[in-house]
Amino acid sequence: MRGHLPDENPGFVGRRTELERVSAALAEHRLVTVTGVGGVGKTRLALRAAHRAAERYPDGAWWTDLGQLDGERLLVALVADSVDLADHTPGMAATGLCRRLADDRLLLVLDSCEHLAEPCARLVAELLAAAPGLTVLATSRRPLGVAGEETIALDPLPPAGPDALALLRRAAGEDFPAAGPAGEICVRLEGIPLALELAAAQIRLQSAEAVRDQLGSRLDAAPGARFDLLAHTERVWPSRHQTLRAAIGWSHELSTPLERLLWARLSVFRGPFDLASATAVCTGGPLDRATLPEALDGLVRASVVRPPDAAGRHRMLDTIREYGATWLDRTGEAGTVADRHAAHFRGLAGRAETEWHGARQLRWYRTVDAHHTDLRTALDRLLRTDPDAALDLVGSVAFAWSCRGRLREARDGLEQALLLSEARGRVRARALWALGVTLVLQGEFGPAQDVSERCAREARHAEYAEPAGAGVGTGAGAGTGSGRDRPGDLTLDAAALAGLLALTTGRPTAAHVVVGHVLDAARGGPADSAARLRCHLVRVFALTGLGRLAEAREKALRLRALCEELDEHWTRTALEYQLALTGLLEGDPVAASGHARAMLEGTRRLGASLGVALGLDVLATALAAAGEGERAADVSGTGEAYWRSTGQPRRGLPGLRALHEKYTDTVRASIGEPAYEEIFVRALTGLPQDGLDRALRGPGQHG
Repeated sequence: MRGHLPDENPGFVGRRTELERVSAALAEHRLVTVTGVGGVGKTRLALRAAHRAAERYPDGAWWTDLGQLDGERLLVALVADSVDLADHTPGMAATGLCRRLADDRLLLVLDSCEHLAEPCARLVAELLAAAPGLTVLATSRRPLGVAGEETIALDPLPPAGPDALALLRRAAGEDFPAAGPAGEICVRLEGIPLALELAAAQIRLQSAEAVRDQLGSRLDAAPGARFDLLAHTERVWPSRHQTLRAAIGWSHELSTPLERLLWARLSVFRGPFDLASATAVCTGGPLDRATLPEALDGLVRASVVRPPDAAGRHRMLDTIREYGATWLDRTGEAGTVADRHAAHFRGLAGRAETEWHGARQLRWYRTVDAHHTDLRTALDRLLRTDPDAALDLVGSVAFAWSCRGRLREARDGLEQALLLSEARGRVRARALWALGVTLVLQGEFGPAQDVSERCAREARHAEYAEPAGAGVGTGAGAGTGSGRDRPGDLTLDAAALAGLLALTTGRPTAAHVVVGHVLDAARGGPADSAARLRCHLVRVFALTGLGRLAEAREKALRLRALCEELDEHWTRTALEYQLALTGLLEGDPVAASGHARAMLEGTRRLGASLGVALGLDVLATALAAAGEGERAADVSGTGEAYWRSTGQPRRGLPGLRALHEKYTDTVRASIGEPAYEEIFVRALTGLPQDGLDRALRGPGQHG
């Protein structure tokens, strides 16, 4: 099935009436918003309703967690990412998203809109106008206020009813009788699901009787004495729902001092976090490397922090994280912990860049992807507090973001940091190189040319004018060229950027000359650095464009063997694309098909939708050249689906476009236009992943 929804929480109980109301509303309205106070179960209900309704939407049900955002700047990018739109187009932020959804019939779930209600309302209104087949299900503490919105207010579970007790039983792992302490707990906590979960965690540690008594002493106190440590409580804790506020405060009081300190500090994380990140960011004072793991385990036992997932990552619910953030602010540590968080993720970005060239590339690529939210949070912090460090961070990860399809975010971060930072040398040259690559991939060749020239000038300044070791950061390429007699990695990358730009604008001679000149002057071989490897890659593509196919193939095979020895993935994938193109130009479609499939396997591992689209095009061309018309039509239709997910029209190297048109025309004639179109449209409208699976099956495996 198309789409992506998180797995349902096994603790979902009751809500039959509310679920029917949401389901009926989705059938009648294009915007349905589930409202209610924090902790009442809006997310769970929306997720259950989305799973239930998904089969009604041919293009799937897609989930967006907006709780990870602390401002509207990345709203469109996050929604685009959640519907698998790797938007490579420049222009207004929402344009590509509107284009992606325009012809689809899908359900988009926007969870936790309350802190972005106005920008969410603007975006939803724009999307609904552009996409007639779109339905939006939102959760928010208040309505969005969009015309045609159907609002469903979610109340707590009936306190004395069976559902509240069932939830408490399931969460505590104990079959309580309806009469007795458990029933009293449900009534005292007014049937609020999050409050019941927190109570269940304490029941597992104590007993139902003890928990009932403790809640009684807290909730029977005067309202002003129940919890007096929150500033501006009305923003997070509506006056009509002080019970949840008291329940979370009670859980906080039952935590040990170290657990409370960790709770506050963990609130700086916007996304999931692992033990290593928590340790790096949250240690200090009595909370050290020895005591933090035990404190974290205590918060997990108390249901304040969710247990680790399969990858070892924890998370906090928004309501609980907001509470921790208020405590952090009151302790006066908010700025200090935010700075520590930014420094940690800047360091992580630097390590990822250093490890790009070698056997740990794929691991670090995936690490950057997994920590994307907190890398963006750290970047936003540094843009305000230390622009030079911000330039270092974004320069370290922007190429990985671009490979992943996050071109708009890479460009936005790079342009902001370059504008605000006055740093010169290596850190600026590297950021300009990353920005140039991003602009080329967006098809912005004029701006890319300007950035390419600035990158070359900055590289010369860094390698020939600066004292050795000057500049910000210590990532890959630092200190290269300090001998002043030969170009270093910065100049090599500047040449690779100029060559890439020349290749994509149909000038293979210029590409060959610019990288050849620098490689001839540089010391070392292609395995010595990522920059050298990129220059050699550009030269191979330039040789292909010049028609020197045997030479191009021979150099590509040697480079591929080197990449296999290094366990380097990105360059190896690009080389498979080049070898497929060479096979086509040499009239060997069988060899071309094999290389195209190897490229597709690599791009799938990297999660690079643009690479998948390019690979499907070369595979479709090879199949057409081999006379396999039906398979070519199927692969070409799947390719069009992936191109649409990038937000841009089909494109690629000029030589491939001409071959694709030539052989596609041939197979259209051989199997007939109606048959070709039927297969093409079926693949285009089917599940892209299924189409990719079919494409990756070799001859005799396509049943």
